[in-house]
Amino acid sequence: MLSRVLVSDPIANEGIEILSKAARVDVKTGLSKEELIAIIGDYDALAVRSETKVTAEVLEAAKNLKIIGRAGVGVDNIDVVRATERGILVVNSPEGNTIAASELTVAMLLALSRNIPQADAALRNGEWKRSKYVGVEVYKKTLGVIGLGKIGREVTRRLLAFGMQVLAYDPYVSDETARQLGVRLTDLETIYREADYITLHIPKTKDTAGMIGAKQLAIMKKGVRIVNVARGGLIDELALAEALKSGHVGGAAIDVYSTEPAAVDNPLLGLPNVVHTPHLGASTAEAQVNVAIDIAEQIVDVLAGNPARAAVNMPSVSHDVLSRLQPYLTLGEKIGSLLAQLASGRIDKVEVVFGGDFGDLPTVHIVRAVLKGVLDSVVPESVNYVNAPTVAQHRGIQVIESKRPAVDDHTCLLTVRAYSGSVNREVCGTVFGRDDISIVHIDGFRVDIKPRGAMLVTEHNDRPGIIGKVGTLLGEKKINIGGMHVGRSGIGQRALMVLLIDEPVPAELVEDIKTLAGMESARQVQL
Repeated sequence: MLSRVLVSDPIANEGIEILSKAARVDVKTGLSKEELIAIIGDYDALAVRSETKVTAEVLEAAKNLKIIGRAGVGVDNIDVVRATERGILVVNSPEGNTIAASELTVAMLLALSRNIPQADAALRNGEWKRSKYVGVEVYKKTLGVIGLGKIGREVTRRLLAFGMQVLAYDPYVSDETARQLGVRLTDLETIYREADYITLHIPKTKDTAGMIGAKQLAIMKKGVRIVNVARGGLIDELALAEALKSGHVGGAAIDVYSTEPAAVDNPLLGLPNVVHTPHLGASTAEAQVNVAIDIAEQIVDVLAGNPARAAVNMPSVSHDVLSRLQPYLTLGEKIGSLLAQLASGRIDKVEVVFGGDFGDLPTVHIVRAVLKGVLDSVVPESVNYVNAPTVAQHRGIQVIESKRPAVDDHTCLLTVRAYSGSVNREVCGTVFGRDDISIVHIDGFRVDIKPRGAMLVTEHNDRPGIIGKVGTLLGEKKINIGGMHVGRSGIGQRALMVLLIDEPVPAELVEDIKTLAGMESARQVQL
């Protein structure tokens, strides 16, 4: 049965054509919130731009939704937190409009420097006042770039070519990367004090909203010019307007606003030293096609069970890496499920240890697989790789990840410990090949188990006859044993037995096995 995709904002036909080859596509733009809520439950995927507001209410009604694709960079119009909680993947197109946004930034900065919009408007009104529109050169001026991501870097490259000196702030960029770009990394206050021009290229978050206000504007160099083609709400618009009126800020070029469309009473509108555009950062013919194709391909991939390359609420992974990662994901999920079924109480901590050389494999995905396995059988809500960390956090489960050198004979050994109060259970597993995974230790006992199907796991004192008695009880109920693995700490000491069985064991039979002399515990497991 074909998946269903709703396109609720206008996107380029090239994207719709890609979607239509793999799914049933409905293009319904201009929907009200109520109209969207009424129909969203029928769809597996949703493609939007910035007009559709994907709120918590919409997500509650999206019973079958697996992925939301945003044709652009920002996801301010999507409740990503709630989508994550619901296990809905959110993807965007971080590179599709990089060039468009970079070129607009440069165009705005130059227009601001040379008073181009104001001079154009005056000339159209029959005025010829050359002296009124004397500008400034950017050559040898200091540019402060806040955010050195893809767009910030492209802007930097272009303005370095104009002979500008560049200061940059980005806590996630190394000194080496900055050196290769030809810029100097510094802190925000240094940029505010030294830059002749400041341009922002960061997302809007709880930490960046309103980051430039009256206090920051006051310490900037007199006559500074500010460009914002990133997100509305990063700058306090009222404070900026006051600084522009006083002349402390020499000018501003603004493409994004705290409320869009910009309200008629926006304090920046009408100021003579401000260049305005109506959120045109991604508005080039090339960018619109690029972002539409990008999210369409990602939606098709995800609906086919493949990874997205630009997930917002889950680390992305390439197809090549995924093919090598897949057996470890399966192993992690199986180990997590086994631990959840062996646990004697509520699990409050999960520790994942990567032993040996996992190479370039992204271990964060394996941890998510472990959490999915742990949570699947103990929580009522649907759990997947997207929402597993969030569900664990809401349940108060502490998650610890660590690495250690190779142990035993295994190049790569995945060890997971689940803590229930002061009691912990440990399961170790390894991968021998794409379709060959094994559990090799349970609570320190050596085993060799292919984790699939029904199992009976017992802990008992090592004494003659106890294994036979278990086999007899199963035989009497005509339950066939397909394999047996026994580990013990020493002769006559504690032992663990795993029986691979062809069908589940009735609960009453498990209780009978528990009553055998020397038996400590018996649990049925389904993997």
